[in-house]
Amino acid sequence: MSHSNHCETRASSTNLALLCLTYLLYFGQLGVLVPYLGIFLDGRGYSSEQIGELFAIITLARIVGPSLWATIADKSGKTLGVLQLGCVLTVISFATIFWQNTFWGLALSFGMMMMFWTAVLPQLEVITMQSVKSAGSNYGTIRLWGSIGFILLTVSVGQALDFFTTDVPIYASMITLTALMISTLFLSQPDKLNASEEQRGDFFKVVKHPAFVIFIISATLLQVSFGTYYGFFTLYLRDLGYSGQQTGLLIALGVVAEVVIFIYAQKLLNRYSVGSLLAVCGVLTALRWYALGGWGSSDIVVIGSQLLHAFSFGLTHAASVHFIHHHLPAHFHSRGQAIYIGIAFGLGGASGNYVSGQIWQQGLNAYEAFTFSAVMALLSALVFAIFSYKKWHSK
Repeated sequence: MSHSNHCETRASSTNLALLCLTYLLYFGQLGVLVPYLGIFLDGRGYSSEQIGELFAIITLARIVGPSLWATIADKSGKTLGVLQLGCVLTVISFATIFWQNTFWGLALSFGMMMMFWTAVLPQLEVITMQSVKSAGSNYGTIRLWGSIGFILLTVSVGQALDFFTTDVPIYASMITLTALMISTLFLSQPDKLNASEEQRGDFFKVVKHPAFVIFIISATLLQVSFGTYYGFFTLYLRDLGYSGQQTGLLIALGVVAEVVIFIYAQKLLNRYSVGSLLAVCGVLTALRWYALGGWGSSDIVVIGSQLLHAFSFGLTHAASVHFIHHHLPAHFHSRGQAIYIGIAFGLGGASGNYVSGQIWQQGLNAYEAFTFSAVMALLSALVFAIFSYKKWHSK
């Protein structure tokens, strides 16, 4: 092996290691923010209605963010630059939280943070796919570190909440986001990405196709159902007497189940239609929410509900990505993904956060809130049960 080839191999290995670290920190931050933001806001004295409203405002940033940053990266061709800029602006906007004491001040800080945060993952995925292709590596072995990071930070912050104040999540977030920003500064892009030529024409026709419309409606309803879980699950467990450490372990269990289903997802997708799998996932998710709201005091029920995360998120995500990849032409993949994230996770997630916040009433209506979520998940499944068998073509 020549000296130049040896150096290229070493540089490639270093970049892959940095990508693993970046995934660990990115999803580690999600492991702090998603489960424990409600705990932080509750500690600041905000009501369940305000928590739901703030979650909705934050989630709405995901409607605009993905398309905005995808357009910038596409037209400039500077994928790594957009990723690094997103990390820097995320840290700056999140830092303002330490000086905010009002509802709208926190909403602005969290909303701006989420707006910049949406620049990170899509660009990271592009760089990772290029890197593993040039290095002959495996995407899954790198993406796995994201799940590891989520588990580590979720459990660690859960334990810390048993000993420190409810401000722990924002201090942990600040440290994690700063480390993430630093790690991205050392990343390299293996091959220069040229801005893709804009391909116009029949994109509107593609997204009007009944299969895509059905997919978006179902995905949105499912994300509405997650509103109670994302906004109030940790508060719910705390009210039921679970410790912070136990809550962290239960959330980590859901991620472990998610990782396991990813291993078998492709086999399931090869055997069953995407519509059938998403319908089953919707039914299981409805069962998960209803059982959690009705029998949350049972350890077995809570553990079982977390294991169902393998279907309500893991298999659902794998099937959704598979559908977008196979149903839409290649030059429409990024825009299809942006619509999926913006409408389902943005609009659907925000709606679920808001409604569940209105229902929750400091936990007095926990059963009603989770029942609402169960109904939304069941409707998601029914959309496929009623329409998909005639109009679904992807496997």
